[in-house]
Amino acid sequence: MNKIVEKQRLSELVFKFVVEAPMIAKSRKPGNFVILRVGEKGERIPLTIVDSDLEKGTITLIVQNVGASSGKLCVLEAGECITDLVGPLGKATHIFKAGTILAMGGGVGVAPLYPIVEAFKKAGNRVITVIAARNKDLLILEKEMREYSDELIVMTDDGSYGKKGLITEGAEEVIKREKVNECIAIGPAIMMKFAAQLTKKYDIPTQVSLNTIMVDGTGMCGACRVTVNGETKFTCVDGPEFNAHQIDFDEMLQRLRAYKNEEDQAKKK
Repeated sequence: MNKIVEKQRLSELVFKFVVEAPMIAKSRKPGNFVILRVGEKGERIPLTIVDSDLEKGTITLIVQNVGASSGKLCVLEAGECITDLVGPLGKATHIFKAGTILAMGGGVGVAPLYPIVEAFKKAGNRVITVIAARNKDLLILEKEMREYSDELIVMTDDGSYGKKGLITEGAEEVIKREKVNECIAIGPAIMMKFAAQLTKKYDIPTQVSLNTIMVDGTGMCGACRVTVNGETKFTCVDGPEFNAHQIDFDEMLQRLRAYKNEEDQAKKK
């Protein structure tokens, strides 16, 4: 079992957990994730490692309460334990000195984007970050993102904070005014689809993280299958990051909807 040493509410449905996991803290890299369970019969939940503290032997996870299993995790408090926790899993983000990096984070996707932004900045890049949410209350990690961004642009759908508009609108403003060498986009699948269309138009290499489609995290269940450049890939073992311009997003969106009824029933139960 892994003890929760700190819990913080970031927004109405989003929580930050700092968890004891010294071995994972020692070996994790940006882009890695863990699989956890709450209860002996709990569902496996994949979560990206947001941060780690080697001295304290802890890792930071951010989770959105959207279903039955995430709901069980979100009611745990500091001092309680997570039943199982394994990682780091997945292929780490390829960090290199590219020049100007455009980072796009939508909703809770800002959480897995944060360690990537930090790593690209520490590698000597100029990092321009665009984060977005439906409204001000749903924005997370703004302060942390500012620390490692040369410029931070905030977009909200309703204009309650930052600039009013979609994340792609903020990103295109950056692309039109200066040369962008590389883009990384993480958020809801539909957001990543339109981010990919935008950067493809301007011929900017783009990576996206498909962690939202993962289930068991080992490649056994097959639920995270995606088509990349005409080939079937498993997000949890071949990714979670892929070339955005090669992904069949329509197929991915259809797969994400496959178990919606079952998920709704589990949440009600």
